[in-house]
Amino acid sequence: MIKKITILVTTLFSAIFLNTTSFAADATVEMLNKQGKESMVFSQKIVKINVGDKVFWKATNKGHNIEFIKGGIPEGVEKFKSKYNKDVEFKFDVPGIYAYWCTPHKSMGMIGFIIVGDDKSNLDFIKSIRYSGKSKKLAPDLINSL
Repeated sequence: MIKKITILVTTLFSAIFLNTTSFAADATVEMLNKQGKESMVFSQKIVKINVGDKVFWKATNKGHNIEFIKGGIPEGVEKFKSKYNKDVEFKFDVPGIYAYWCTPHKSMGMIGFIIVGDDKSNLDFIKSIRYSGKSKKLAPDLINSL
C-alpha cells in the first residue's frame, strides 16, 4: 500500500512540476546615468521574456529614452520610440530579437536587447546593424551572448 501511494505521489509531482511550462515574468529595465563603473547604461543589457510579456523601462535618471533600432526588430513589428524622461512599457507579441538604444546616448554604449520566446531567427539582421562609438565595441560581445 505504501509503495502504491509513493508511486502515485511521485507521478503527480512529476506531472505537475516537471511538465509545466514556465513563463517569465514581465521585466523592468532602468535607464541610468551610472551603474558601477559604466555611464549611460540600461540596468540590464539583455532581457529574455516570453511572447505576450511586457518590458517596463523606468526613467530613473533624466535625459533618456528608448528607440527600437531600424533593422533590429522582427518583421512585422512597427518602429517604437519613447519620449525623453518618461517611463514606458511595451508588450512583446512577436517572437525574435529586439535591439534598442537610448537615442542621445547610443554612441556612448547605451544599447540593449530583448529576446522574445527564445527566437533568434533575426540574429543576422541584428549583426548587420551599424553601431557607432562605444556601442560599436560593446555590440559584438552582447550579440555573442544572446
